[in-house]
Amino acid sequence: MSNFVDKLFGSEKKRESTPEEFVELDVGEYEQVIEDEPAAVYVKVAELASINDLPDIKKEIYEGNIVLIGIGPIKNDKLMLERSIKELKRVCSDVRGDIVGLGEDEVIATPTGIKVDRKKLKGSGY
Repeated sequence: MSNFVDKLFGSEKKRESTPEEFVELDVGEYEQVIEDEPAAVYVKVAELASINDLPDIKKEIYEGNIVLIGIGPIKNDKLMLERSIKELKRVCSDVRGDIVGLGEDEVIATPTGIKVDRKKLKGSGY
């Protein structure tokens, strides 16, 4: 066990590491899922591939969930993209939530009482 810990965190003496010394970790074993306890707010992931996907996304926002929306499939169709974003903005305004783009291919929409801080956290001291 000590050898594993030394490989993972390094021993006290400094030395070069080799690719064979790295251990691939399965982070899935560290995830904890509590099946029996419902949450007040869920983070849902959706993909907006057509205008037909909007009703399900809007429903989640109205139900008080945060929705991370992939807009990659429609981003080349400017008319559909503008129409969809306008509708999502209206829903977020209705519930007094928030909507903001995350990069070029994702949007996050939040329900009542949840706002997205547009400042990025950078290192210590923020």
